[in-house]
Amino acid sequence: MPSYTVDDALVCLGFGKFQILVLAYAGIGWVSEAMEMMLLSFVGPAVQSAWNLTPHQESFITSVVFLGMFVGAYSWGLLSDQYGRRKGFLVTATITAIAGFLSAFSPNYLFLMALRSLVGLGLGGGPVLLSWFLEFVPAPNRGTWMVVFQAFWTLGTIFEASLAWIVMPKLGWRWLLALSSLPTSFLLMFYKLTPESPRYLCLKGKTNDAITVLEKIARVNGTKLPSGILVSDHQIELQKVDNPSLEEEEEDTSLLSPRKDEIEQYPNPKGMLSKVGCLSSLMMLLSPELARSTLLLWVVFFGNAFSYYGLVLLTSELNNPHSKCIPHKSQRETSQDISYKDVFIASFAELPGLLLSAVAVDKIGRKLSMSTMFFMCCIFLLPLIFHLPQGLTTGLLFGARICITTTFTVMYIYAPEIYPTSVRTTGVGTASSMARIGGMLCPLVAVGLLHTCHQTVAVLLFEMVALLSGISVLFFPVETMGQELRDNVSNLKQTNKV
Repeated sequence: MPSYTVDDALVCLGFGKFQILVLAYAGIGWVSEAMEMMLLSFVGPAVQSAWNLTPHQESFITSVVFLGMFVGAYSWGLLSDQYGRRKGFLVTATITAIAGFLSAFSPNYLFLMALRSLVGLGLGGGPVLLSWFLEFVPAPNRGTWMVVFQAFWTLGTIFEASLAWIVMPKLGWRWLLALSSLPTSFLLMFYKLTPESPRYLCLKGKTNDAITVLEKIARVNGTKLPSGILVSDHQIELQKVDNPSLEEEEEDTSLLSPRKDEIEQYPNPKGMLSKVGCLSSLMMLLSPELARSTLLLWVVFFGNAFSYYGLVLLTSELNNPHSKCIPHKSQRETSQDISYKDVFIASFAELPGLLLSAVAVDKIGRKLSMSTMFFMCCIFLLPLIFHLPQGLTTGLLFGARICITTTFTVMYIYAPEIYPTSVRTTGVGTASSMARIGGMLCPLVAVGLLHTCHQTVAVLLFEMVALLSGISVLFFPVETMGQELRDNVSNLKQTNKV
């Protein structure tokens, strides 16, 4: 009797109305994370002025959010790999919405720090929604639609900058915190309508549930499932062990059968997943098949976050008329207006970055797209080792922001593609944790240099980080453009050799 996999089914069903609804839901979560990250640029200075905080205390308001995200990114990845994508983003959305709203009512600095750390913990679940959406997209369309998904981040940054520009001068930082928590609440309102990933269900051995979801996709999209029975990659591997001739016939394909002792150790998908606990999931990421990709991915995530948030901070620091490194020309009120406007305008640099990603990701591939843009970012930043006119400085930062947005977008497409379903959200979550370290260190190191008028050293630091990230991309072992997603580590062995 003929059979088909989840990938076969998704290609047959196509990208239709069902995936658009999944995209909208996951996109709201991405908007929410972008908004919560952008508001850090506005809330810190406002709270410092209201509560007479020291610069050190102000910096910790940002650091605790990244610290929470560092813990959450890994924790929620494990949760969703063990208990499902839906449970993963339910918990994270609940924590983010409640803590985000309550932080608007913080009576003092310690309460605000505690609640913002919880917000960061919830925001660490962003990779869960990313992986969930990815697992509904047919392989031929994956690159393009993942770029569209990343556009929700840009939408969030622009919306938050607009909101701050309107709300902060009249209503203050508490209203900004409260209003910024609303998008996450929409995730909770429509949670019951969300389906579980059919790929995850198939891996867990819940084939009937997976078929139910696929049939729903077929109804909404107005298409039909392939004829035959649904099988997982693991079941295909079992068939190859039982019938070696099948393996000989398909030795040129990207599937490779596991050793027989692997099949005996994990006789079914549910048994296999039950063996994957917290420690073993991490060990799997560092297994011979995945170690090179994992370690390089950590470097690139760190470098991308360090560079991205660094460029956001450079935009305000190098154009700040109240900097002690340049002559003071404006009143404080005027500088605040300019600050909101500059951040708002700089956010639009991400739009051409998204367009570049859309063109490049499925044309020249993930690796070449990322490495090229990292190197281009270095070129834009290099002149900034000198003090330049404000217009030229803004233009160079705008160009660098386009490049780093492109690498940011493609990186979040590539990362979940290189991991199998069994550890996908754990892998992306762990890499995302490395990005949070980059986010924590960036203001402490780079901005500290700018505040002490060491602009050349600060820019050279960003140059080195971006250059190292671009070189690391070149050493990734596999290009994932056009490839099907894999369910188990054993599926990756031959792919990595190709």
